[in-house]
Amino acid sequence: MTAWRTEGGTAIDRTRPLRFTFDGKMVDGFAGDTVASALLAGGVSVLGRSFKYHRPRGLWGAGVEEPNALVDIVGAMPNTRATQVPAADGLAVRSVNADPSAEKDRHAFLDAFSRFIPAAFYYKTFMFPDWHLFEPRIRQMAGLGTLDAGLREPSFAEQVNHHCDVLVVGAGPSGLLAARKALREGRRVVLCDDGRQVGGSLLHRAATIEGKPGAEWAADVAAELVEAGALVLAGTTAFGIYDHRLIGLSQKGADGAPDRLWRVRAGSTVLATGAIERPLPFGNNDLPGIMSAEAALVYLRRFGVVAGRKIVVATNNGLAYEAAEALAGTGAEVTVVDYRPDAPAPTGLRVLKGLTVVSASGRGTVSAVRLSNGSVLEADAVLVSGGFTPTVHLYCQAQGKLDWRDDILAFVPGRPVEGVEVVGAAAGDFGLPAELAEGATRDFGIVAAWPKPGAKERVWIDLQNDVTAKDVELAVRENFVSVEHLKRYTTLGMATDQGKTSNVNGLALMAEITGRRIPEVGTTTYRPPFTPVPLASFAGARSGTLMNPLRRLPLEREHRADGAVFREYGGWLRPAYYGEGPAEARIQAEAAAARKGIALFDGSPLGKIEVIGPDAAPFLDFIYYNTVSTLSPGRCRYGFILSEAGNIYDDGVLVRLDENRFVVSCSSSHVAGVHALLEEWRQDRFDRSRIFIHNATAEMATLTVSGREAPALIAALGLNAALDDAALPHMAVVSGAFEGAPVRIARVSFTGERSYEISVPADHAAALWSRLRREGEAYGATLLGLEALMILRAEKGYVVIGKDTDGTSRPMDFGLAAPLERKKVEFIGRRSLITEDAARADRRQFVGLEAVDGKGALPTGAHGIERASGSLRSTGYVTSSYFSPALQRPIALGLIERGLSRMGDVIELQHLKEVRHARIVAPCAFDPEGGRLHA
Repeated sequence: MTAWRTEGGTAIDRTRPLRFTFDGKMVDGFAGDTVASALLAGGVSVLGRSFKYHRPRGLWGAGVEEPNALVDIVGAMPNTRATQVPAADGLAVRSVNADPSAEKDRHAFLDAFSRFIPAAFYYKTFMFPDWHLFEPRIRQMAGLGTLDAGLREPSFAEQVNHHCDVLVVGAGPSGLLAARKALREGRRVVLCDDGRQVGGSLLHRAATIEGKPGAEWAADVAAELVEAGALVLAGTTAFGIYDHRLIGLSQKGADGAPDRLWRVRAGSTVLATGAIERPLPFGNNDLPGIMSAEAALVYLRRFGVVAGRKIVVATNNGLAYEAAEALAGTGAEVTVVDYRPDAPAPTGLRVLKGLTVVSASGRGTVSAVRLSNGSVLEADAVLVSGGFTPTVHLYCQAQGKLDWRDDILAFVPGRPVEGVEVVGAAAGDFGLPAELAEGATRDFGIVAAWPKPGAKERVWIDLQNDVTAKDVELAVRENFVSVEHLKRYTTLGMATDQGKTSNVNGLALMAEITGRRIPEVGTTTYRPPFTPVPLASFAGARSGTLMNPLRRLPLEREHRADGAVFREYGGWLRPAYYGEGPAEARIQAEAAAARKGIALFDGSPLGKIEVIGPDAAPFLDFIYYNTVSTLSPGRCRYGFILSEAGNIYDDGVLVRLDENRFVVSCSSSHVAGVHALLEEWRQDRFDRSRIFIHNATAEMATLTVSGREAPALIAALGLNAALDDAALPHMAVVSGAFEGAPVRIARVSFTGERSYEISVPADHAAALWSRLRREGEAYGATLLGLEALMILRAEKGYVVIGKDTDGTSRPMDFGLAAPLERKKVEFIGRRSLITEDAARADRRQFVGLEAVDGKGALPTGAHGIERASGSLRSTGYVTSSYFSPALQRPIALGLIERGLSRMGDVIELQHLKEVRHARIVAPCAFDPEGGRLHA
């Protein structure tokens, strides 16, 4: 193939040259080129290797239909079409399925064994002795692109939800006309097209519309649309139609802008998606240099590239003549082989009528074709046009059914689909819309040129998936005559191809072999996406903190001033400990000081979800494992929330402020999940007009004072509330005020010491913390980080959900079976708690573990083991383990089989091959009577 640059090219800017590499070799191009057009202009004939046989492959198309030129953009995107990648200076492009390069592939020898590896050969050949022995190597060889180990993470991709009255897909003449008409009717319009410039076929085919050249008319209409408020999206592919009129659009970022995923819901959708030119079936029709005639016209007029110097145009219809005449006008030697014996031919062209191409030949690239009369034509480029297939993928995704039209030999949209209109070439109308046509219309005049069985040479039906006519014949011989079976047996039309260039030829061959008509064979199912969509687009702006936003405390600045060392806990950045020096020493010191005096702790992330309304109490009875409707106003109760599987989802304190108002104080990391759960069940089985839910977690800060002197410090704050034990006993709540702001004081504890949680509006938190710090100096108050708090709670045997539980933990595993036995009303997870699995005697249960071997603290995660028949079996594991400064010994918690009935037993544990010994004890190791809560 000896393609070359000529003058012209409406898409390129010759004042801005660029250079990139392909398989390590330098390629020149211009701004506006695609990788494909620059490679074609640079004389690169072989752009890839075929999927199975590793045959050399060159360019076929110019857009989404391209089956051969799949490339890796090094460091950016694997397996992308060279026809859709803008050329850029410094780009590194690598061919796929080739080693070391497309031109010289060491696996090319496989083609010599093609007779032994037909369709589905691996299913038959590698079953014995075990498919899995061969599978890794086969999959490695079958892969196309390579995921670059150095692939840079995309910055992000945006996602947009949009509504409009009319979405027009395709900005060719029919699409532009439909968009303009809808806009002039006063409707909100979105117009999208996968090209970087609107116009469709008007950008490369000659047309005069409303007195203007077609491309100029298209630009003017686009400008009118934008000026009138329509949204015009170039470089945007409509890849799928989903339920409830949801259409997915993938917009490629330009000039450094991120990709964007549009989720559009339109009142109606107009599909002006055009049509795709089909290959002609003949021997060796996959050689590089054999190209779509329509694509050759695109490369000539848009990129200024002539496909060859000695060109054969083979066609069974009249639309290929424009390409032939245009190429002849560049000085190339053009011969048209027209399959139609009575075809009207323009003057000035060499036309051979009534002949067909039997086969192509050439080493590496095409050099000649043999015709049906036995003659041979030399050619360095063969441009073929086997008719056009309307692009009906989106219509079919919308549950549309196809009809067959004999006059154009193609499937077209059949029955109407509500909210979807198909126009233009997508509907089988290959000329300009009647409203726009001026002068002579294009002559289509197609005749059948379907593949025939029994060909001596290989005829390729599906170029992307390496499917030949012989593969289709083999499928029929083995009784895979259903079109869906044919697809899976041969891979015809699978993967990203979705039958764009291959489907109709494959169906025609199946029809010929089985004695049916093409519409009787039927079509396969078109599935989204129409073309691949980067996974980054589906992920959206979700990477790093955008994936899991880091939440910050209102008092972060104050904690930093106090020397806090921050870590992330459940999505919150919180103080782990305070001060300088070794972390473990600081943590131990804080825990010891909290037991001896007063500790100040910032518990702002604790959930503060308000449930309000006359049905709030029965609603929360359903939500909680415990009965909560019996709770008196001004009181608190600890409880579990379960999943529908009966597993513990969250725990925490429920506060009843008055008859119809509760506060769910859930775990810090579960606030969003619990909020969603409450909303889900509120909408599912309760009267939404009688229950209201408000998540006030971010609005309120919660500051905790813990220790024996806590009442004195709280009293010094002047909170304007009754704080004596009669008014505020343990597990009670009162209201007060601080500097004019309302506060809520709850007497609850996560340390085992007398504690007060003061909840204040977040914008008053700094003032309250400053006051606590100042008043606390008289009592030697210490600041408590989260790591020390974990030690204090473990000493008391308090559970941390997700740390001391796993995905199977149920309330009975913690010795809490009474609510199941006594509670009369339904609650989430109840039925799952009366299953055989929930009653198993060997369930893992929550216990304390006391190390008895003098080797220090037990490793967190160490497994309890039982020895049986020379093997080890896990009986559970250590969930939490610390050295207790208050007890001056290690403590641990764990989930151990039958643990509640094995108190006092010594068990073996193993961690990283080290064997330890521990005694099963009660979880609470410090102050089991709970006297310090009231001291």
